[in-house]
Amino acid sequence: MYKNSEVLGDESGKQYHLNLNANDISDNIILVGDPKRAELISNMFDKIKTKKSNRDYTTFTGNYKNLELTVMSTGMGPGSTEIAIIELCQLKFPLTIIRCGTCGALQKDISIGDLVISTGALRLENTSSYFVEENYPAIASHELLIALIKSSNINKINFHVGITATAPGFYGAQCRNIPGFPVKDTTLIERLTKQNVMNLEMETSTLLTLSNLRGFRAGSICAAIASRIENKFVNKDQMIIIEKKLVKVCLDSFEIISKMDQKKCTNNTEYWIPDI
Repeated sequence: MYKNSEVLGDESGKQYHLNLNANDISDNIILVGDPKRAELISNMFDKIKTKKSNRDYTTFTGNYKNLELTVMSTGMGPGSTEIAIIELCQLKFPLTIIRCGTCGALQKDISIGDLVISTGALRLENTSSYFVEENYPAIASHELLIALIKSSNINKINFHVGITATAPGFYGAQCRNIPGFPVKDTTLIERLTKQNVMNLEMETSTLLTLSNLRGFRAGSICAAIASRIENKFVNKDQMIIIEKKLVKVCLDSFEIISKMDQKKCTNNTEYWIPDI
């Protein structure tokens, strides 16, 4: 099937950009943008088995509550996210991937520090368009969606659930008013807010599109560190507290996912079905 594959790797299977082999990663993966957030997550592991870094990709694999997890930084934007997802899928499959990131809030009831869990994403980026039709939906796994909701509730952190918009960049693509760089589309934020889009960021739709295309579970949870409609931004002290809450919710969601998988195995079902 992959006879003419152009995925770059050496004879051992080590991937070109990630510089990883299959035994370097878990099949449960957290993707973050910032390598410092990857390190923050790894500091909560009970044990670290692997630590590797190449280009923007810093990877830690270890154990959290007896679960093997990998956290990887991808840098910012859909392009580097695409590389990470495709190369990870060459190493192990199927995967379970959760994006653990930050975003700007687009609704008045979303306060700085609240979490936003994506049911799906508006594909403003075009990286995913090189794989699927323009109107192809970017949808989260229902299992990961429920796990993230449950983990947020257990940890007693304010959260919101809804549609995310994924932009291809930070300034012009997100309609920021920067001196000397006038943006072409000045009404984007207003339109997204009216359409009840929860938040704006740069990676989620790429992850969700590629996960559905390839056939693995993916989800996304982001902490609001800005309010785009109120023009407010997080300060350094707030950021530390917010990141710790975000990370705890993401890590604990994998424990919930593990219990879901155990139940599926016990009941011999392909999908997790909630108790009624």
